[in-house]
Amino acid sequence: MPTTVVITGASAGIGRATARRYGRRGANVVLVARGEGGLAAAADEVAALGGRPLVQPADMADPAQAEAVAAATEREFGPIDVWINCAFASVFGPFDEITPDEYKRITEVTYLGFVNGTRAALARMLPRDRGTIVQVGSALGERSIPLQSAYCGAKHAINGFTSSLRTELLHRGSRVRVTIAQMPAVNTPQFDWVRSRLDRHPMPVPPIYQPEVAARGVVYAADHPRRKQYYIGASTVATIWANRLFPALLDRYLARTGYGSQQTTRIPPTGEDNLFTPVDRDPAADRGAHGAFDDSAHAHSWQEALVRHPAGTALGAGAAALAAVAGLRRLTRSAA
Repeated sequence: MPTTVVITGASAGIGRATARRYGRRGANVVLVARGEGGLAAAADEVAALGGRPLVQPADMADPAQAEAVAAATEREFGPIDVWINCAFASVFGPFDEITPDEYKRITEVTYLGFVNGTRAALARMLPRDRGTIVQVGSALGERSIPLQSAYCGAKHAINGFTSSLRTELLHRGSRVRVTIAQMPAVNTPQFDWVRSRLDRHPMPVPPIYQPEVAARGVVYAADHPRRKQYYIGASTVATIWANRLFPALLDRYLARTGYGSQQTTRIPPTGEDNLFTPVDRDPAADRGAHGAFDDSAHAHSWQEALVRHPAGTALGAGAAALAAVAGLRRLTRSAA
C-alpha cells in the first residue's frame, strides 16, 4: 500500500526535492504551500515520477488551514503515514531593522507553522498509535548567526518544542515517532525571494549543498525515526561541535565574518519577497528546487552518506568532530 506523506513548503527547495523522492517511490504526496504556481509544477513532477499528488494551498501559520490539510489528506488517501514540516519565512537584516510585524510573521510561519502541522498530524496519529513526523531543522537552530535573528530564534524554538513533545510521547508509550533533520546551507530559491535589508544579494554561508542532499536526509529520517535528530552535511556537524567546544570564540569569528559571508555581489538583489505574499502565484513563476548557486553547491555529502549507513555513523561523527577541532586554529587566527 502506498505511503501517504504530507510535505509543507513543498513548492520549492528542500520540500520540492523531497516530494520528488517520494514521487519516485509511488507514494501519495500531499503538497502544501502558499504559491500555487510552484505547487502545480511540483504536482506534475510527482505524477510523472509515479506518485499520486494532492495539491493543498495553505498558510501553515494558520492552525485552521493546517487542520484542513490533514482532513483533506485523509479523505483522499486515508491515514497519514509521514508528516514533514518544512515551510518557513525569513528576513535578512540586523535585529533593529526588522519590524515587529515581520518578526511576528517569521515566528508564526517558521515556528508556529511546525507546531500547527505537528498538532494536525498528531490528532490523527495518536489514536492509531502510529505515524512519523519529521521537522526540517537547521544548524542555525543550535548555532545562531548574525542577520538572521528571527529565523535562528524560530529554529531554536523548534528544537525545544520537539524535545518536549518527544518526552511526552515516551511517557505515553506511544509508537508515534518525531525526529529532526538538521540542515546545512542549501541552494534553494529562498535567497531570491527572502525579504532583505542587505545592500547585496543574500546567499547561504558556504559550504553550500544542493537540495537533493537535504531531501535524501529527510527521507532517511522519515524511514528511521527512532533517533532524536539527524545532522545532514559535515558542515552541520562541525558547526554544532565547534559551538559546543568554543562558543565564545565562534561568537567573535561570526561577528567578524558573518556579514560578508551571507552576501554576494555576483547577483543583483531581486527586490521581491514572499514574507506576506507568495511570489510564485502562477505557473510561469515556478522556481523549482534549486536557487542561484548551482555553480558552487555540492551535489553529494560524504557525511550524509555515512548517516544512511549505520556502521559508518560513529566514523562520520568522529571525523566531523576532528574537523571542528582543526577549525579552531582558523577561528583563532580570524577572530584575533
